[in-house]
Amino acid sequence: MRLLLARHGETPWNAEGRYQGQEDIALSPIGEAQARALGERLAGVEIAKAVASPLTRARRTAELALGDRAWMLDTDVGLMEIAHGTWEGLLAAEIHDRDPDRLRAWRDTPHEVLMPEGESLQHVLDRAWPALERAAHGLGEADTLLVVAHDAVNRVLLCRVLGLPLAHLWRFRQAPTTLNLLEGPTVDRLDVVRLNDCAHHTALFGEAVHRAL
Repeated sequence: MRLLLARHGETPWNAEGRYQGQEDIALSPIGEAQARALGERLAGVEIAKAVASPLTRARRTAELALGDRAWMLDTDVGLMEIAHGTWEGLLAAEIHDRDPDRLRAWRDTPHEVLMPEGESLQHVLDRAWPALERAAHGLGEADTLLVVAHDAVNRVLLCRVLGLPLAHLWRFRQAPTTLNLLEGPTVDRLDVVRLNDCAHHTALFGEAVHRAL
């Protein structure tokens, strides 16, 4: 099985550095262009199944990436972004003023943080991994699965595949509409082949990092 794990395209809140979480923010024009570029890259790839988070930014990214194949897209609430609770809609600077200790912990020891009125990374993994298993159910070794989700979701899934503790999820990036390619006979035996590949819209040494997660 081949798994193409993608992140959604840029939104206005991404560009502003606002924490989105489960707020349903649409793609920006740049994000839509990134998703179309992803579609051009995947145009020659035979995709057996596609699943996305139901949040608009992920679902729309998947639709644009699939193009004429968008009819095959399913959604799964298990792939929704981490619930940031009362942080949602705020800039990092605003959170620093209101909740500095938790913000510092989120950067230094993210696995220990429970978002105010929201989730922890373990909560996200506990729902996202079963969602990935549901998406992969019934696929053969030669089949390709496209999953379009979010920054935190992708990170916790990749940490599990790589055998990394959630404490290390900041050790790699997940750019807008990035592609992670994983291959293996089953979900529990996946190897990472490509990580944070965004060559369809960003130069080799281009900056592709956002100020908020």
